Parts: sequence; structure tokens; C-alpha cells
Amino acid sequence: MPELASPSRSTGLVEILDRVLDKGLVIAGDIKINLANVELLTIQIRLLVCSIDKAEQIGMNWWRHDPRLTSQAGQQVADSGLNERLDRIERQLAKLSSPD
Repeated sequence: MPELASPSRSTGLVEILDRVLDKGLVIAGDIKINLANVELLTIQIRLLVCSIDKAEQIGMNWWRHDPRLTSQAGQQVADSGLNERLDRIERQLAKLSSPD
């Protein structure tokens, strides 16, 4: 009997996950910390769980331009820093090698 319960449960979990990724799931909440009626801290939490396709349908594509998440953007940032350092080293070498 346990063998039959396990496959149906995993199928149910897969179906739920598929439905959440297809339709999306939003979790929103606020956390406020007050002391003697003085608000000390407010944290607003917004969480969206969905597939990349669904996110693009609703206009979210921030990960395409985030240098920490895209290899091309991160490479461009690294290359620009490298080029600046190479230029600075070349200028210093030119100063050292030029006659006084």
C-alpha cells in the first residue's frame, strides 16, 4: 500500500507546482515594529512565484539586464574594468620609458 500512496502524492505535488508556475502566486505582507506607539521599522515583503514565460507576459524581465545574473552583462562590466586598468598601466610604462 505505501508504494501506491507515494506516486500519487508526487504527481499531486508536480501538478500543484505546474499550476503555480503557469498561473503565478503572489505573497504580500507587511511587518511593522512599534515601541510605545513609535514606528521603529517597517518591512514590506512582496514575493511573486511564476515561470519565466509568465513573468515576461506580465512585463517583468529585470534579470535580462542584471549584471550578476547574465554572463554577457557581467563580462562587459569586467572587461571595462580590465581595459581601464590596462590603459593606466600602459600610461605609467610610457612615463617610465620616456627620456627626461
